[in-house]
Amino acid sequence: MGLDPGRRSIGARRNPDSADAILDAAEAVLVEAGYSGFSIEAVARRARAGKPTIYRWWPSKAALLFDVYQRLKRVDHPDTGNLEDDLVGFLKSLFSHWRETSSGSIFRSLIAEAQSDATVAAVLAEYTKGRHAHTGQMVERAKARGEVAADVDATLVADLVASFAWTHLLTNRLDADETTLRRAVGYVLKGIEADGSVDPAAVRRGRRRVIGRVTG
Repeated sequence: MGLDPGRRSIGARRNPDSADAILDAAEAVLVEAGYSGFSIEAVARRARAGKPTIYRWWPSKAALLFDVYQRLKRVDHPDTGNLEDDLVGFLKSLFSHWRETSSGSIFRSLIAEAQSDATVAAVLAEYTKGRHAHTGQMVERAKARGEVAADVDATLVADLVASFAWTHLLTNRLDADETTLRRAVGYVLKGIEADGSVDPAAVRRGRRRVIGRVTG
């Protein structure tokens, strides 16, 4: 989809038609050439747009790719009235989207690029902040329902959930079933602290006896 000659740049503020054409071109280049073959030059040629226009609206290749990624992203953010179900539903939708579309490959490449490119790392950090806010909203709703303690750090919970998701993306384990996802969410929500029925002193004494038998 090329730019119509009648479309004009309107400065730093994006012209919606022109921006859509550039994003269409960027998506097409990504599909055809992959991440390694993606370039602003290729997008400009395909969209029949000037490179200065693209760089005015997207200051880097990474910024453009993140917009392409967000445009492709179709992930549910459930509001079931139960935080565990909300988070499990979110992870199921996210894993499915990463697994069944090119988005997983795009995001994996961007995370990898961020390790050696400060510009990509900055864009990733800003993107992550916005996305974690959506997960944090689930936690805030649970607070309002009295489902979790009022002093729970919603951002930290979002980080823990995202860490689990990113680990599975980067290690290509996006086929995790609902049982696995629910167990992971359960660990986050319930913690791994013992329920008090176990005496820590007795556990330590037992360990000392075992060590004594091994070394004696």
